[in-house]
Amino acid sequence: MTEIIRVLRLLLLGLWLGAAVFFGAAVAPALFSVLRGANLANANDLAGTIVTRLLSIINRGGFEISLFLIVTAYFMTRNESRLRRFAEMISLAIMAIMTGVGQWVIAARMVALRAAMQGQIDLVAINDPRRIAFDSLHGYSVTVMGVAMLAGLVAFVIMASSTLRGSSPSRRTRHWKSSNNLIAGRSDMGPGARNNLPAQPRILATIRLSRMRARPSHRRDGLCRC
Repeated sequence: MTEIIRVLRLLLLGLWLGAAVFFGAAVAPALFSVLRGANLANANDLAGTIVTRLLSIINRGGFEISLFLIVTAYFMTRNESRLRRFAEMISLAIMAIMTGVGQWVIAARMVALRAAMQGQIDLVAINDPRRIAFDSLHGYSVTVMGVAMLAGLVAFVIMASSTLRGSSPSRRTRHWKSSNNLIAGRSDMGPGARNNLPAQPRILATIRLSRMRARPSHRRDGLCRC
């Protein structure tokens, strides 16, 4: 179950990063280019409306995913170093804050300004205070989304490295060696070695050692012939 949640966390963050990059690098520029090429009088307004709705999906998705990752990180990163846990939590918190601000502060203000200009932004004078405020908010929106993507990328790298380390061959080899020691019932496993095992293997090792001590005649070269 732990591995499933770990992979799910990585998958959700990767999907959001891919969607955000695709939106900023391909979707938004293509919309403005196509609508402007159609020689429509309100091409920028139409493109802006579509982009605003798509950006709302990106921001909401990023906010909800980052909250989910923050909650599950408390349970999934207990065995990680303090620095790694701190870096992951801070990155996810920045991502949540940036997407939340982009959605419920900047985008909401831009929608209000577009309504105040009656959707005819291109017809408003460049030196109009509403037009100046709208252009400034657009720049802030781009910056906020860039920061959120950067924070998400940092969190993704940290989570991916943790997942790879958790499924590395060396760790699986150590686990199988411990299991083989338990199955073989090695009598030379001291108390210190048993204490270093996880809870369930440690209990099994104690039970096996107790059985070996109760049946000394069945021992040969330190191995149990069960």
